[in-house]
Amino acid sequence: MFTKFKEAIMAQAQVMQQHQLFRTDICKDKMWETYLSSFKEGTNPLYKERTEHDCQVCKQFIRSVGNIVAAIDGEIVSIWDVEDVGIYQPVADALSILVKSKQISGIFLSVEQKIGVDKNRQLLKSGKVKVWNHFYLALPSSVVVSNLYIGTKLSQARGNMEVFHRGLKELTLDAAETILELIEQGSLYRGEEHKSAVEAFICYKKKWNTLTSDVHKDIFVWQQGVYPIRNTVIGSLLIDLSEGKDLDGSVASYEAKVAPMNYKRPKSLITRGMIDKAEKKVDELGFLSALARRYAVTDDITINNVLFADRAAKKQMGVFDSLAASIPESIPSLDKIEEVSIETFVSEILPKAETIEVVPENSHLGNFVSLIAPIDKDASNMLKWKNNFSWSYAGEATDSIKERVKSAGGSVTGDFRASLSWYNRDDLDLHLVEPAGENICYRNKYSNRTGAILDVDMNAGIGTTRTPVENITYPKRDKMMEGIYHIYVHQYSQRETVDYGFEVEIEFGGVVYNYAYTKPVTDCITVVKFRLNDNGIEFLESLPSATTSKEVWGVDTHVFQKVSMIMYSPNHWDGEQTGNKHYFFMLEECKQEGHARGFYNEFLTDDLREHRKVFEVLGSRMKTPESEDQLSGLGFSSTQRNSILCRVTGSFTRTIKVKV
Repeated sequence: MFTKFKEAIMAQAQVMQQHQLFRTDICKDKMWETYLSSFKEGTNPLYKERTEHDCQVCKQFIRSVGNIVAAIDGEIVSIWDVEDVGIYQPVADALSILVKSKQISGIFLSVEQKIGVDKNRQLLKSGKVKVWNHFYLALPSSVVVSNLYIGTKLSQARGNMEVFHRGLKELTLDAAETILELIEQGSLYRGEEHKSAVEAFICYKKKWNTLTSDVHKDIFVWQQGVYPIRNTVIGSLLIDLSEGKDLDGSVASYEAKVAPMNYKRPKSLITRGMIDKAEKKVDELGFLSALARRYAVTDDITINNVLFADRAAKKQMGVFDSLAASIPESIPSLDKIEEVSIETFVSEILPKAETIEVVPENSHLGNFVSLIAPIDKDASNMLKWKNNFSWSYAGEATDSIKERVKSAGGSVTGDFRASLSWYNRDDLDLHLVEPAGENICYRNKYSNRTGAILDVDMNAGIGTTRTPVENITYPKRDKMMEGIYHIYVHQYSQRETVDYGFEVEIEFGGVVYNYAYTKPVTDCITVVKFRLNDNGIEFLESLPSATTSKEVWGVDTHVFQKVSMIMYSPNHWDGEQTGNKHYFFMLEECKQEGHARGFYNEFLTDDLREHRKVFEVLGSRMKTPESEDQLSGLGFSSTQRNSILCRVTGSFTRTIKVKV
């Protein structure tokens, strides 16, 4: 009868060997105890000193391979899953239940090709030979490994399985499908190399999501073999997106690993799925007609939202008058001009003014601004404030150089900041030489000694934008060395011959200093040299005042220009105080060339925050149509120190410098 049981076990093992073999986490001694205790009374008689089935050969077999299982058709089977074996059936059933009650602990490998002994012979005292049958298996070569390597192989398989299992639990299907869409639309650098891996993971993840029990999930992981995508470079992107991190930041981190030589992304990333979700939200909130924007005009504005309006009749100018107006006037020395705060200017001077003129300077190039309105006047308001008006600065920055630095990921909160901006695809580099001689620049972006850091370096490698910035900051004043500092700009790579020049903004102790260079940059241009001591900054050398007039948006710099209206930014109309306040000086004949951006993410209602990446791209595409009729001029943020020269006429004429 035992021979039938033994042969059934061997036949079951043959079936299981057509599949991957595993072990379950069961104590070896427990299996042997269960084997002996499961015989029904009278079926395991005493033979000499031990029972008949208390055999050392069979004990070693059960301890060695009794916990072998295979996953067949989604179910765990063991070598004990046999039928019709007579008195041994209770034993087989008990061992089957025991072995399958535990989780899979690893793949099955063996250093021996044969387990157990088929049979042996015993010479009895009577002279007869007794044949003893034992459990026995001949293993396939696929599971036989040298003793030198078995430990490594088992450990590696276990580690890979755990990574795969963790990936299936923690990585999301949405993240994987987002990555696949980026690859298919060509938006992921070297993404094609990982396409098949991502597709395979999506298949595994979808199957995993259909499984409802831990047992079946455990079977699935081991049955599929290991697929440790989580520990690959594309896996790092999967992790970031699954954790809900920003898409652009996650992709930038991935691309830094794939192409560490300062790879730069030229555009924001969005997927079809993100677009569909945003579109559904816009439709739900009734904001669809509010997306289309245009330049605002005088008729859009109510008197309640205007601080000043020029009521004088517009004089028709002749050709010679027009020519005369383009000649820079002799601007009074600023040392002799009265200075007033913007608050005093608004409360005390504007109410008595009849006409106002201002002098746009070359350092104001980033301050040119246009007021924007929805094409549909009855559109639902999608902005944070109560009206539907927005604004757009030159270079599509909402708050000049400082805001451009923030948008590029730079810090504007340090005790000292030097920011460079320019308006073409050249690769300009900002350099700051410390008193001890250390040069903070693209080659040496961080100083361990002083904490100085270059945290924005744009247009390096390729000219990706025509509104680039670079930024150097010192987080703490007390770490800055006393002595002479030298800030200069170097032309690393000239790519364009239009829109040349640059601006540098230095902020220290709450005061902002602006410098503009209006010529082509051919080599190194010193911006400023200053001495830092206990009393603050002492300027030793700097760029000369940029007095060369240039035309911007139809008006000339360094020439008095007539102001048609003065107003707060729309987020401060009707007594509202949402966000930073801006002061707009709308100029006659000032017209932004081409198209303006209709909205920015920081303007949008919080209901759209979840879809910010889609609206970032949407805002850059849905620009205003060109128009000759527009309200454009100069804008100044309350968060940034600046000034504007004004000539005010009323009961008397006075020239003042308004400090914002």
